[in-house]
Amino acid sequence: MQGKKHYQEKLFANFQLSDRVPKENFYRRLTEVLDLKFLYSLTERYYGCCGQKSIDPVVFYKLCLVGYLENIISDRQLIEHCSMRMDILYFLGYDIDEPLPWHSTISRTRQLYDEDVFDQVFTRVLTLCVEKGMVSGHTQVIDSAPVKANASMDSLELKVPEEELGDHLRKIRHANPIDLPRRQAKEDKSDDDQRTLRATDSDLKAIKNRNKNWRNQSGDRPGHNRKGSKYTSNKTHYSPTDPDARISVKPGKARKLNYLSQMSVDTANHVITDIGADFADQKDRQHLQKITLRLRDRLNKEGVLMQNVLADAGYSSGENYAFFEELGLSSYIPPHGQYKGGPKGFVYHSQGDYWECSEGKEVKHHKVFFDKGVKKNRYTTKRADCKDCPIKTKCLGKGHSKRIDITYYKAEYDRGIARLKTKQGRRFKYIRSSTVEPVFGSLIQFFGMRKVNTIGLKQANKVMMMAGTAYNLKKYLNFIDKKVKCKVEEVKTSVNHFFAAMKGEKRMFKTPKFC
Repeated sequence: MQGKKHYQEKLFANFQLSDRVPKENFYRRLTEVLDLKFLYSLTERYYGCCGQKSIDPVVFYKLCLVGYLENIISDRQLIEHCSMRMDILYFLGYDIDEPLPWHSTISRTRQLYDEDVFDQVFTRVLTLCVEKGMVSGHTQVIDSAPVKANASMDSLELKVPEEELGDHLRKIRHANPIDLPRRQAKEDKSDDDQRTLRATDSDLKAIKNRNKNWRNQSGDRPGHNRKGSKYTSNKTHYSPTDPDARISVKPGKARKLNYLSQMSVDTANHVITDIGADFADQKDRQHLQKITLRLRDRLNKEGVLMQNVLADAGYSSGENYAFFEELGLSSYIPPHGQYKGGPKGFVYHSQGDYWECSEGKEVKHHKVFFDKGVKKNRYTTKRADCKDCPIKTKCLGKGHSKRIDITYYKAEYDRGIARLKTKQGRRFKYIRSSTVEPVFGSLIQFFGMRKVNTIGLKQANKVMMMAGTAYNLKKYLNFIDKKVKCKVEEVKTSVNHFFAAMKGEKRMFKTPKFC
């Protein structure tokens, strides 16, 4: 007989989420291991003693955490998603008929809390990983990746000189809609300093030349042949929507407003040990010392000693090599392409600090100077030494004496290159690429870091710490689950061996039958 199901809502029902959510469910297991009660005392300073009650700090953080675990960057979409999932409601501590907080409450609370609150939770989760033996600590890999900001290139405004700033703002405020940019920001969140032109005359001249040749010499870059295409620079433009976002570009990609995510990963189980946001228009090497000190302090508090640091050539600089040697750490960072070790045909003598040419003449140290912020040594010869040299024209050209400009940190560069050529250095090169790049790929594709949905550097820092926390929590649950399964298999194997041995003993001591 064919059955037919007729749905009719009951007036009364006996229903408990704890009975319907399986014990093996991810969020049920997460509820058992994650204790966030310390947030009450940590966030108490943000609230008064009277007025309407706020959202529970633990519920707020769990809601944010679910967003990154489910790869959802919209607060409105997050609330809709959570209301349809029983396991997430159980994780949040809400009943099935209990309304969730309004989506704007999440945005306001995220802005209310300082970065320290999110950092404390990240540190607690890292402590869990350390206690389970997931973090070795001795070798850390540092890398960076651009993350799209919540601002459009179409809304960029042109910076103006300080004396013209007032006239420029009045003109913008009273402009006709036809004269406005293609997509104008509703509110200009920048300050006077961010609107003011600080570029030098040489910078402006270089940008003018780039604009002139942009369409003809930009190759296959996206949008290079458009009629209105123009080279935009952080020195001449700013974003009124998100003034902290900076224009940056990756090879083969279009220029966008981004933030720079700086991250360190432990090589043992790929646990994120530190993560944060920086300005995207700065070089990686400018942030390395700050990241290393922050990372070392974090690991030391966990009782873990850092020994080796791995990074790509973007972090290479003489100052960084010297910095690691001063801290007693071994750095495995390939030198930048500009470093050649010295001029061809010259031999360096460290004992006397001079270069010797192929004709036996000495190029002695002359002075220490800075070239575009880079500390260098200058070595020169006397005119008399090069006057009758047979290779003078080939060596000097139109000059009268030989001049060698080389980095002040040549010894540190040479020691770093020697480390890379060792067996361990070659092994670390493979470990670096196979450790940090998959983690960045997971964060961007599956943990809500494909775009920063907030405004400002501090808010972007919170986003990245939340994504790193979600990633570590998932790693942690997978690790302890795998460990429990391994122990169960070990017990089963030992029991089977025991019974097999018992059967063998029975056969050995079996009483013979007599007729």
